[in-house]
Amino acid sequence: MRVDRTISNRGMKRILFSVAYPDRLVHPLHRRVVEEPSVTRAELLMWSPTEDATTLLWCDGDRADTERVVAGIDSLVTSHFVGGTDGTYVFLRQDGYEFSATLLDIVADSRVIFLPPVVFSEDGTVEFEAVGESTALSAFYEALSELGSLTIERVSEFERRNSPSQLTSRQQAALETAVSVGYYEVPRDGSVENVADELDCSTSTAGELIRKAEAAVISAYTETT
Repeated sequence: MRVDRTISNRGMKRILFSVAYPDRLVHPLHRRVVEEPSVTRAELLMWSPTEDATTLLWCDGDRADTERVVAGIDSLVTSHFVGGTDGTYVFLRQDGYEFSATLLDIVADSRVIFLPPVVFSEDGTVEFEAVGESTALSAFYEALSELGSLTIERVSEFERRNSPSQLTSRQQAALETAVSVGYYEVPRDGSVENVADELDCSTSTAGELIRKAEAAVISAYTETT
């Protein structure tokens, strides 16, 4: 399926992709997320445009769990951990990003821009957003499809200002699940643990998804009132 067959060819588009790579192309960090039972999700929040690979990473585990995940990065030079209420942040400096050369060539040749975060999930999928003209996005889609199983999760118009009303598929699923288990009933019947069970993820991940989705919905509402 070509991207430009599913959306208009005019204007700038924003597409949420998810991809499952074959084992030979799986990033070492992602491999550790899949293997480490206490971490189910890692988000690459920021990356540096400089020659040294400096990134800000977030994992949904505590510091000890996150340290075990980061230990799987052979290119690691230095790391600094910062605890949070729902996970752990890590400032990383590496001597290389460790993505496959084939993947980096596709990224370098594409005429699209990638928006943070890049999400590495325990089920082996990588989720990310790309922005560009539909023809460029279509070419990128076809090239990346040759490397892994690629799915288009959402297509929308690109807005110069970030729209908080756009939920990721995971955030939308979390809200829908929260409603179905009675999380928003008065008095409350369901819990974050119930949502986590339904989504098959950790409690911290479910809580984070709900909070981010709620923030997006509330922000969108206040912008229109």
